[in-house]
Amino acid sequence: MLIPPNQLSQEALRGLIEEFVTREGTDYGHIDYHLSAKVDQVKAQLEKGDIVIIFDSTTESINLMTKQQYQEWSITL
Repeated sequence: MLIPPNQLSQEALRGLIEEFVTREGTDYGHIDYHLSAKVDQVKAQLEKGDIVIIFDSTTESINLMTKQQYQEWSITL
């Protein structure tokens, strides 16, 4: 299920984004960004619709995915 970003509190949204950008294996290339810059980048992508928030009822978890990842994921359901 898609969750619109405005359905989360600002604190919950920031927590979700921070968890996402600090995951092991997250790669931002050769440039080292501060956490706030990473959060801002992801927020901008959410606002543009390039990234979506999904809730997986099977695992009862929330995650961020690119729009393409979501489309591929939803086909397998």
